[in-house]
Amino acid sequence: MRWKLFATLSETVGDNVVEVPVDVEEPTLRDAFDALLAAYPDLEPQVLDDDDTLQDHLRILSDGEDPFHSATGWDTDVSDVGELAMFPPVTGG
Repeated sequence: MRWKLFATLSETVGDNVVEVPVDVEEPTLRDAFDALLAAYPDLEPQVLDDDDTLQDHLRILSDGEDPFHSATGWDTDVSDVGELAMFPPVTGG
């Protein structure tokens, strides 16, 4: 699964685009997310709260769409997805 990461997340993994194998025939967003964290465990404290839920300020997109608003959240089928993206809020001035 291709993940595009932004800001501090890309700094943690050392690249802004990573390919992560997902060993499930019909992967869900949760399967892909778990595979990303397994491949890059240093991401975990940056993306998960103490109760192992995604931190509220992070956003995940599946081919440019928010799966938590336009699909079924963690259960979204990502088997045909070209790219997942995860990013923290970006501010600037």
